[in-house]
Amino acid sequence: MRTAQITREEALALLKEYNKDAFHIRHALTVEAVMDWFARKYGYEEEAEFWGLVGLLHDLDFEFWPEEHCRKAPELLEAAGVGADMIHAIVSHAYGLCSDVEPEHQMEKILFASDELTGLVGAAALMRPSRSIEDMELKSLKKKFKDKRFAAGCSRDVITEGAERLGWPLDELLSETLEAMRATETEVERQVLQHTESV
Repeated sequence: MRTAQITREEALALLKEYNKDAFHIRHALTVEAVMDWFARKYGYEEEAEFWGLVGLLHDLDFEFWPEEHCRKAPELLEAAGVGADMIHAIVSHAYGLCSDVEPEHQMEKILFASDELTGLVGAAALMRPSRSIEDMELKSLKKKFKDKRFAAGCSRDVITEGAERLGWPLDELLSETLEAMRATETEVERQVLQHTESV
């Protein structure tokens, strides 16, 4: 069993030290919640905190060092007392883009697959009258996925490759991530509001 080497409070403080943009904070909190949900869904309850913190810290270096994304992170994480297994998991999320660390564990494959997808789902939610994921259906998400002009920064190739690495049909990845975000949306929004009020 893999356990987190730092507390959630320490990880959040580390995130906020190197991330000031509200968009990046929201993305980190979203991916954390999604990874925690997947851990519990697939029988990794005892590792749920580890999964979640990997999600929380996966883009730690992106805002300040976008050109060194996934290369600066290990230095920052090591200084904070984070172990090699968590660092490996974090940098593997951008394999083939700016990292040569390949996702191996199921958790790393889920992070690789769902990272870009959470951005797509979030963007699609903002286009809805409710501005929520609560009433979003799979067919609506699939329509947005196929429209390459919509949220063009969210790589469909990475999402598709992620599903393949997991051995899941693309629809399953879309459906599972949508369900994860729906289940955690209220808590993520609470934390985003809390962050906004504390700034």
